[in-house]
Amino acid sequence: MSSLSEYALRMSRLSARLFGEVARPTDSKSLKVVKLFSEQPMAKKKETDEHQDFKDEQRRLKKLRGKGKPRKGEGKRAAKKK
Repeated sequence: MSSLSEYALRMSRLSARLFGEVARPTDSKSLKVVKLFSEQPMAKKKETDEHQDFKDEQRRLKKLRGKGKPRKGEGKRAAKKK
């Protein structure tokens, strides 16, 4: 008679999958590979939004050329009244 029932084996494998552990016994080489793949790829590098950086740079360049939004009271309608 085995030490663990079929149900206990299945539950231990399920808990190993849920908690990111190895489900079946493995050697050290395989464990190293499992450890590498278990890390989240985004945790390795800092997240940067390239599009937001581009929009900020374009807005900055536009302002340098004098193409930014007018201040309050200096728009088209205010210029017509004068």
